[in-house]
Amino acid sequence: MTTDTSAPTALKKSLTTPLLYFFILGDVLGAGVYVLVGEVAGESGGAVWAPLLVALCLALLTAASYAELVTKYPRAGGASHYAHLAYGPFGGFLAGFCMLAAGIVSVGALARGFAGDYLSEFVTLPVVLVAVVFLTALALLNARGISESTRANAVATVVEVGGLVLVIGLGAWTVLRGDGDLGRLTDLGTAEQGPTAALLSGAVLAYYSFVGFETSVNVAEETIDPRRSYPRALFGALVTAGVVYVLVGVAAAVAVPTGKLAESSGPLLEVVRVAGGVPTVLFSAIALVAVANGALLTGIMSSRLAYGMARDGLLPGFLTRVLPGRRTPWAAIAATTALSLLLALTGDVATLASTLVLLLLVVFLLVNTSALVLRRDRVPHDHFRAPTAVPVLAAASCVLLATQIEGTVWLRGLTVLTAGAALGAVVALRRRR
Repeated sequence: MTTDTSAPTALKKSLTTPLLYFFILGDVLGAGVYVLVGEVAGESGGAVWAPLLVALCLALLTAASYAELVTKYPRAGGASHYAHLAYGPFGGFLAGFCMLAAGIVSVGALARGFAGDYLSEFVTLPVVLVAVVFLTALALLNARGISESTRANAVATVVEVGGLVLVIGLGAWTVLRGDGDLGRLTDLGTAEQGPTAALLSGAVLAYYSFVGFETSVNVAEETIDPRRSYPRALFGALVTAGVVYVLVGVAAAVAVPTGKLAESSGPLLEVVRVAGGVPTVLFSAIALVAVANGALLTGIMSSRLAYGMARDGLLPGFLTRVLPGRRTPWAAIAATTALSLLLALTGDVATLASTLVLLLLVVFLLVNTSALVLRRDRVPHDHFRAPTAVPVLAAASCVLLATQIEGTVWLRGLTVLTAGAALGAVVALRRRR
């Protein structure tokens, strides 16, 4: 079987390798890292760096499958498009539904997060007002153009990385002046879990911090030369993020006692307070930039995913409409932003946030197996190809991590998956007719 992927696209090709690198890096180094370290410490103990390193290795396995598929089929739609090619409309819809649900909830949660404690360091405003203005501004920037959005992301990414480098430096300063505890770096395990179980539990949480690379798949169609640019940008950004994460984990562990780190909703702010010398409002401003950047990139992913699914006939056709001049998917942007705003204004999105890792593991399992199924499909151009063992190990890692997720989270996740499966069956039936 041979697939022709040379059809013209309605989206404008304007992303270069550096812009794509910053796009991926900015999404991986998103808002999650500013709250993640404390949660990982609560699961794994003081050796926060260990589950972060394990999560990086597991993420690189799945990233290899994405690199193969995106260079083979450089179209918007990402996981949905690949699962559609491998398993038909049902598989495509289920993968897209899980990603879309995760993305929309994530943007809504980030909107509420933007209106929370970090903003309160400067001004106190109603959550409703902040959410409306915040999401409207992001939607307008998204609709203006992918190059404008990614340039804004490049600037924000520099700010985010600067904040994390600041934390790393403050952790080193704490050690040099004799206040740090290097012994915590080997403290793996908690009162409830032994070292192995603690490592895997921490890796489940840490894994979420690396999954932002999936967002970039949905802008492959807007990349100038995805076959050359995507693998370089993807692996480069993941390794960069991994190094930064491990160093941040080390800095937080040596500077702040594990119990205090685990209890804090702003663990990196605790490092700033312990080290001293840096105003907390400065770090709050950096955190706000990180939250806004994460919401922007996730919003881009959600809108491009909805556009790609609609073009594949898995969502209503009006979502494929683009602005005549800007050639951005305005209908998909408006729809996904409206749903995120609804969640931000009405919901306790925290009840769904814990299911995101589970939903993403389902998506990644579909992607890794799709890479294997589609090996028999030939395309008329060269593309990245991972060794066969890599997608096999990546699929196995998804199953392993899923076994570490709590039963209550499974119950919530199965509700979303059941809804997606039911809608997918309807879509498949209609397509068959």
